[in-house]
Amino acid sequence: MAIDISHNKPLPNWEELLQVAQQNTTAKWILRTAQSPSTTTISSYLDRLNPGEKPSVLLYRDTNAWCPFCERVWLALEEKQIPFEVELINLRDKPEWYTDMVPTGLVPAVKIEGELVYESKDILLALENKFDSFPLLPREPQEISVALEMIENFDNNGLIQAGYRFLSNSQFNSQQNTEMTPEEKEAQLLNLQTTFETKLEQFEERLGQYPGVYLMHEFSLVDIIYTPGLRRLAANLPIFRGYSIYNNDRFPRTNQWLIAIDQRHAYQRVKPNARTNNLVMQKIFRLQSIYNSKPEPQVEFASLEKDYRMEAAGRLSSNYQTVVADILKNSGIKTWVSQKSLPKIESVIDVYLRGLVYYLIEGSIPSFSARAVDAQTEQQNEVKEKTSADAAIGAIALAFLRNRVCVPRDMSANAAVAFQTAIDTMLSCIY
Repeated sequence: MAIDISHNKPLPNWEELLQVAQQNTTAKWILRTAQSPSTTTISSYLDRLNPGEKPSVLLYRDTNAWCPFCERVWLALEEKQIPFEVELINLRDKPEWYTDMVPTGLVPAVKIEGELVYESKDILLALENKFDSFPLLPREPQEISVALEMIENFDNNGLIQAGYRFLSNSQFNSQQNTEMTPEEKEAQLLNLQTTFETKLEQFEERLGQYPGVYLMHEFSLVDIIYTPGLRRLAANLPIFRGYSIYNNDRFPRTNQWLIAIDQRHAYQRVKPNARTNNLVMQKIFRLQSIYNSKPEPQVEFASLEKDYRMEAAGRLSSNYQTVVADILKNSGIKTWVSQKSLPKIESVIDVYLRGLVYYLIEGSIPSFSARAVDAQTEQQNEVKEKTSADAAIGAIALAFLRNRVCVPRDMSANAAVAFQTAIDTMLSCIY
């Protein structure tokens, strides 16, 4: 189904845009009325259940889906193609029922046929024991023992911890950085880098023990355990330390592993993008970006490109009212317009957002000059001024939205790339 629009016809309404988008994407999400976030991704395999049948797994995860431990479990569920429900937990204001239920008070947790399991490693093993679909442990007993030992020893091998110490230039339990001279900080940073590289070389050797690109003969829970931490470090280190794991000749197998993980279909639905990982690092750990470099190689959408464009279009169409309200409240527009003009401003924003969705769906940018709010009722000289004013409002709204989107809170990582790329193209064509 395609949208038919000519120069003189108005843009389709939100319902029409949503219908087309949903018919052309495999992504699934639900609306959360009067909640934040206003939409959330759901299991890709819920449609395999019989009518009225409830999933046997309930996943409790963080609202933004940025937690690396939740990511492990979510990835395993998608890899094993297990239908599941999601309950979002606000980590800044955890509900009392959750802290009463889960002794640690942490996420993730799951209920498997009503039985509670918490701690991500325990959840992964519980899912593997309960569901034999798409196994994520080797079949040979000896290989199973090797995999389980690697999973159990993950926290003790120190790779991810060493990476974050290097990233933050901190020994954590040693003297505070504020008490160190610049020379001492530089020396510490060099030592932390050396330690991290030593750990990464051990990971590189581990990858070399089996043919192929994974840590075992095939993709397994061992890969899942390492994926969130290493993928985040691969995004963070170029920006905050000027250090790249990607395209680093010292770690060719690690490069191949990172790329192979990224290409897995299940991970496409789960992963955060590099931009989000870096924003989270800035916000939570107060690190300042000091390098302007690309954190990882670009991923080609290939045949799935349309799927991701449609996902982005559908997610915006699903909750456009929340998005418009957010733009009005937080973009700064309200500070320089009168209260009386807000309805007209809101109408202009609505038009430009529908134009963005239309572009994501059809691949062509509509002409906004013919659709300026009430332009047809103005005199000729006023029309030009009004069109320019509308364009300015549209540009502010689009630029704000481009920088507002984080994933996977808002959409999958590749859908966000399509979304942001579409906005950049539109911004270059507005004036």
